Amino acid sequence: MEKACSAIKRYNHLIGEIEGIYHDISFRMGLSDSVSKILYTLCISDNRCPLSLVCRQTGLSKQTVNSAIRRMEEQGLVKLAATGRKSKDVLLTDDGKELADRTARRIIEMENSIFGSWKQEDVQHYLFLTEEFLHALQSKSGEI
Repeated sequence: MEKACSAIKRYNHLIGEIEGIYHDISFRMGLSDSVSKILYTLCISDNRCPLSLVCRQTGLSKQTVNSAIRRMEEQGLVKLAATGRKSKDVLLTDDGKELADRTARRIIEMENSIFGSWKQEDVQHYLFLTEEFLHALQSKSGEI
């Protein structure tokens, strides 16, 4: 078996640490990771997002998203709206928007503050390299 090079070890460590910080933030806000990610996705999508896109953008499994959405519906935080034969949008309710304002939008503000403190060319370079890694990983994942 091939060993991971030091760069990928460091990369994976950094990704894990970042995910750990997001988990801690969600926990301190009284949210599960899945609810936090769904609220975040809805916030950056103007409070409405196709269910299939919620799955893709959160990185959560379809089953996890559906379970979390069902709980959020029961709590009156979201509602589903049919947009086609098999497609649905997830929408924040007024209560959901209030919760999102206290939680996910604060995370977005924190992230914007961090990127705002970087030079614009550094932000663009970081995003470019991250996207390059994503596309290469998508391509190579098809080989497995």
